[in-house]
Amino acid sequence: MSRKTKAILTILLATAVGAGGVGSGAEAQTRGKVKTIKTATAITANERKQGSEAHPELMQEFGGAYAGPQAAYVTRIGQNIAVQSRLSNARSDFTVTLLNSPVNNAFAIPGGYVYVTRQLMALMNDEAELAGVLGHEVGHVAAQHSKKRQSAATRNQILGVLGAVLGGAIGDNGGLLGGLGGLLQNNAMQVAQMATLGFSRGQELEADQLGVQYLRSAGYDPMALSTVLASLANQTSLEARLAGGDARALPEWASTHPDPASRVRNAETLASRVGTGGVRNADAFFASVDGVLYGDDPAQGVVEGNEFLHPDLRLKFAVPAGYGMQNGTTAVSVSGNGGQAQFTTGAYSGDMNAYIAAAFKAVAGKAQLSPGSIQRTTVNGIPAYYATARANTQSGQVDVTVFAYEFSKSSAFHFVALTKAGGGGVFNSMYNSIRRLSGAEAAAIKPRRIDVVTVGRGDTVATLARRMAYSNYQAERFQVLNRLSATSRLTPGQKVKIVVYASR
Repeated sequence: MSRKTKAILTILLATAVGAGGVGSGAEAQTRGKVKTIKTATAITANERKQGSEAHPELMQEFGGAYAGPQAAYVTRIGQNIAVQSRLSNARSDFTVTLLNSPVNNAFAIPGGYVYVTRQLMALMNDEAELAGVLGHEVGHVAAQHSKKRQSAATRNQILGVLGAVLGGAIGDNGGLLGGLGGLLQNNAMQVAQMATLGFSRGQELEADQLGVQYLRSAGYDPMALSTVLASLANQTSLEARLAGGDARALPEWASTHPDPASRVRNAETLASRVGTGGVRNADAFFASVDGVLYGDDPAQGVVEGNEFLHPDLRLKFAVPAGYGMQNGTTAVSVSGNGGQAQFTTGAYSGDMNAYIAAAFKAVAGKAQLSPGSIQRTTVNGIPAYYATARANTQSGQVDVTVFAYEFSKSSAFHFVALTKAGGGGVFNSMYNSIRRLSGAEAAAIKPRRIDVVTVGRGDTVATLARRMAYSNYQAERFQVLNRLSATSRLTPGQKVKIVVYASR
C-alpha cells in the first residue's frame, strides 16, 4: 500500500482533529426522538491538505472526472448546497466532482471534496434530488461522522495481513469473503466504500436531517431527499432481481443503509417538519442529464450479463452463473457464494514466473504464501499459467490461485481468486472462458446514454420501455429510472428518460 493510499485511509476514516469548532446545530429524529446534531463550523487547513492529497487517487479509482457538460452543472448545484452547511461561505472552497463511474454512489471527504457518480445522477429526476444527495454527503462531513467511527474502523482493519482479512471475512454461514471482499478489491475503493456505506443508522438519519435542512435553506423542496431515496430503494430491488446477470457486486449508495423504506418515511417526516414547498427544477435537470453516459464506459470495458468485454484490450471472459461483477478502473471484481476473484494486469517483461510471483505478493502483503509449481496450459490459443497457494486462517484453510495469460511478449493479464481449500474448481469455467475479441466484435460494443424524450400522444410506460437498450427487464428499468409504476399514466409533453445505444 502506497503512502498516498494510507493517507486516504486516514482521511476517510477520521475527520482531522481540530475541525473548526462544534457549534451550529440541527435537529434529527432518531427512533422517534429529537436530538441536537453538533456540526463543525469550518474547514481546517489540515483537512484541506489531506483532502487535496486524497483527491487524485480517489479520482483515479472511480474513473476520473466525467468530461461531459453535466460536470459544470453538478459543480454549481453541489457548491450551492455545500455552503448551506456553514463549513465555509465561499463556494470555491468546495470541489464538487461528477465521477465517470457506473456505480450508484456519492460521498464526501473532509477538506471540501464532494463526489457523485454519473450513474447516480442518471437515476435522479430533478435538481432538488441532486442537491439532496450532495447535501446528505456534506452532512456526514459537517457532523464529523468519520471521526466518530475512527476507533471502530481501526479495530477492524481491512488492509491488513492476508490471514487476518480472510479469517474475518469467512462468516458462520460458510460464505467466503462476503463483506468488502478482503484484499481482492483495490485499497482506495475499499476505503471509499467504508466512507460511504459504513455509517450507523443514527448517523444516516442525522445526515438525512442535515440534507433536508440544507435543501430548505437553499430554496429547494425538502421532500426531494425522500423521493430520491425511494428511487434508490427501487433500484436496489431491481438489482437484486438482476443478480447473477449484470448486477453490481459492490453496494450502491444507500442500498445497504439500514431499512431503505423506513428512511424514505423518515425523510418525509423530516421534510414536513421544516415545511414543504420549494423548487424542484426538473426542466433544468433534464436538460443537463440528457446524453450522459449510462452504465459502463467501453474505454474501461463493459459488463453484459455474465460477460466482461473490453474492446480496446480485445478480450472477453464469462463468470459462473450466480456470480456478480464490478468493473473498476484497474480491475474487475467477481464475487459469489463459492469464492471471490479479481481480473487485472501488471507489469510484464516476458518473465511469467516473475509476473505470477508479483501477483501473489500483491495479495499476501506481509503474509507469507508458498505457491506450488507453476503449471502451463493454453486457453483458446492464449498461453496460460497458473499456481495455487494454501493459507491458514482463523476460520480454516483457503486457496489463493493466480491464473495468468500472456497476450503478447509485453502484456499479460491475470485472475487472482480466493476460495475455500479445495474449492478452486468453481472458477474453472471462468479461467477457460477468456479469449480474444475480433475487430468486428470490438467495434460492435457501444456505450449506452440517457436520452430525454418528450411524451407524445399514445405513448405509454409500455411503449417507451420497449425503446430501452436492454434485452431484459425493459419495463422495470424504465420505471425505476423515471420513478414510475406499471400503472403510471404519462402526459403528452412530459419529459422522461430512456437508455439508448450511442456511437463510440
